[in-house]
Amino acid sequence: MKIGILQTGSVPPEMVDHHGPYVTMFEKMLQRADPSFSAHLWDVNEKNEIPSSPQDADGWIITGSRHGVYEDHPWIEPLKTFLREAHEAGAPIVGVCFGHQILAEALGGKVVKSDRGWGCGVNDYSLIDPPAWMDGAQETIAIHAMHQDQVVELPPGAKVLAESSFCPYAALAYGETAMSIQPHPEFTADFQRDIINLRHGTAIPEETADAALAGLDRTTDSETFGRWITNFFRHAALQTETA
Repeated sequence: MKIGILQTGSVPPEMVDHHGPYVTMFEKMLQRADPSFSAHLWDVNEKNEIPSSPQDADGWIITGSRHGVYEDHPWIEPLKTFLREAHEAGAPIVGVCFGHQILAEALGGKVVKSDRGWGCGVNDYSLIDPPAWMDGAQETIAIHAMHQDQVVELPPGAKVLAESSFCPYAALAYGETAMSIQPHPEFTADFQRDIINLRHGTAIPEETADAALAGLDRTTDSETFGRWITNFFRHAALQTETA
């Protein structure tokens, strides 16, 4: 499947040589589960590249970003418009972190900078009535997180798929063709370590950063969630074909 990566942020320049850009990180995540998937970049953040049609790719992933969905950037509203059009057309959509937030806002929810502070490091989430594409799901999953903003009001019809005491709306589904997740299944422990160290004591308070670094040796379910995303894309495409 050809997956369009709607890149809304950039890997810090000092980390690109080692980790690559976000489009590469997502392609690696997808191809670990299914080598037939390919990722194609639409640079929304830097070049204002908004797809001309939801059918320009077989499915869409909206990436994370250092920006807030409530900020005034020239690409925010056009991206929301595209996401509404894509969802109405039944195009498969997956949002991650900022992507999770802007999809919620586009469909009628609300996002704020949370007074809970930073969520970073490996976080645990409880799954709620997991759908069939979450094959073999256990009661909880552990995934790398990196965010301050949170969805605080659900869009109409949204279903909560995962929650935690820190992030009650950690994963959402919108019918059979759109879903999103607040943490980052595309992150590796090395990437998370580097970005926490880069922001240690500046963007991220020292105590929060130290606690996150101390837990990075934990086993995560990121690879499992990457496989679930490929399952979801195939499932969503089938719904569109049979509609």
